[in-house]
Amino acid sequence: MKKIFNGMAVAALLCMAVSCGRQEKDAKYVFYFIGDGMGFTHVAAAEAYLAQERGVIGMDPLCFTQFPVLGEATSFSASNIITDSSAAGTALSTGEKTKNGMLCIAPDSTTVLNSIAYKIHDAGYSVGVTSTTPVNHATPASFFGHNIKRGNYYAIGQEIPQAGFEFFAGGGLLHPMGKDSCETKSLYDIVAEGGYTIANGYADFQAKKDADKILLVQSEGSDQICPYALGRPEGALTLSQIVTAAITVLERNPKGFFLMAEGGLIDWTAHSQDLAGTIFETLDFDEAIAVAYAFYQRHPKETLIVVTADHETGGIALGRKGYNYDLTVIDKIKNASATTDVEQYMNDQVSIDSVNEEARIGWTTTSHSGGPVPVWAIGTHAQLFAGRQDNTDIPKKICAAMGVKF
Repeated sequence: MKKIFNGMAVAALLCMAVSCGRQEKDAKYVFYFIGDGMGFTHVAAAEAYLAQERGVIGMDPLCFTQFPVLGEATSFSASNIITDSSAAGTALSTGEKTKNGMLCIAPDSTTVLNSIAYKIHDAGYSVGVTSTTPVNHATPASFFGHNIKRGNYYAIGQEIPQAGFEFFAGGGLLHPMGKDSCETKSLYDIVAEGGYTIANGYADFQAKKDADKILLVQSEGSDQICPYALGRPEGALTLSQIVTAAITVLERNPKGFFLMAEGGLIDWTAHSQDLAGTIFETLDFDEAIAVAYAFYQRHPKETLIVVTADHETGGIALGRKGYNYDLTVIDKIKNASATTDVEQYMNDQVSIDSVNEEARIGWTTTSHSGGPVPVWAIGTHAQLFAGRQDNTDIPKKICAAMGVKF
């Protein structure tokens, strides 16, 4: 069967769609949410859990699953039918495919691929790049960094001040003194010398929010992720706080802004086949999107929110025996008497497997899978994201919606 559309046809369709919707304004404020590893079934599991909490059969919709536009995106890389996060991040940020393990470098291992964040910034908008993982980890790094190996975290981190974006946030910076702690200068010092104010936690951000450029991390010198939603200690930095902080900084620009926010720990919990962790990370991701949705409600004709994933992780299936599954077992973990009990569960594969067995939930892999991922959208030019598309189409459509040349 012949391909219906090629690249030129997709570009033509974009032009037609934007042209037909010219009564809509160009998007002034764009939120680009990426649920790392979040497939359709991760979302369904979270919704089913909420319904079972109410004692009913069914699924209670999340904030973003009620967005009016739904599509799906293929996620294969240039080298593999199953992508890794750096190749997927490259596709979602630059509109170009690359090989697994490479970050914004073309398959020829030479050509540099710049993310749309650079194009949008050059057009006068403020830009934020954020995650619950370290800022120089694969997905957030794909919006500012370039490297033949995604694991060269120190070199990638050095690109943060070079990018010059107004806001960065995440758990911290991986390998702040290099892989073997052999560098003479910390990434934090390099970022600070590049003109960034470093805020350690949300309370510290509140005191420093008037700075021109900010790097927000959970604690001073951290090279860790933000704490998991399940069992999260009081006062820990959350994605909702990160999005709130980003809006505070970015909306000062009268031209508008672009914010990428990654729910990175959906992937990490799914790699462990941790049902409880996966559900609560998905719910936490939804809470952050609700912050953007509240902003959209204040600026409905100027805002675009796009929610997608880089790939699916775990091959999760709702059911493994018979015609029922039971997510109420999750409450045993949620209601654990102490944070240490939750930590013990999350670090004990036997306990994780026992919960899956009791819940009658199946997993096919501890890695990624190759199916298409969901795309939801709301706001100006949201219709561009309906239907089938490739992950490389999404950044092109965002630029089209903003009136920025791709």
